[in-house]
Amino acid sequence: MGFGGIISAIVVGAIIGALGRLVVRGKQNISILVTIIIGIVAALIGTWLAQIIGVEVTDGIDWIEILLQVVVAALFVVVYTNWAGKRR
Repeated sequence: MGFGGIISAIVVGAIIGALGRLVVRGKQNISILVTIIIGIVAALIGTWLAQIIGVEVTDGIDWIEILLQVVVAALFVVVYTNWAGKRR
């Protein structure tokens, strides 16, 4: 992965992570770095799930893949906020 790939992973991770946080109700005490990390991991897992069900490449925008990525990000946000809340 080159420099451009790393930058695009960070940008996509920030977007997917932010969308995941928007889906979850309430306030989350999560830093932007954790949001980006959650987004990157969720994007990778969402793409993997899309490949498994055969919708990773479609004509136009891959809405199902994006939906899977956002749902995974939202789940990770919930898990992280619950885990971080118990640590305090």
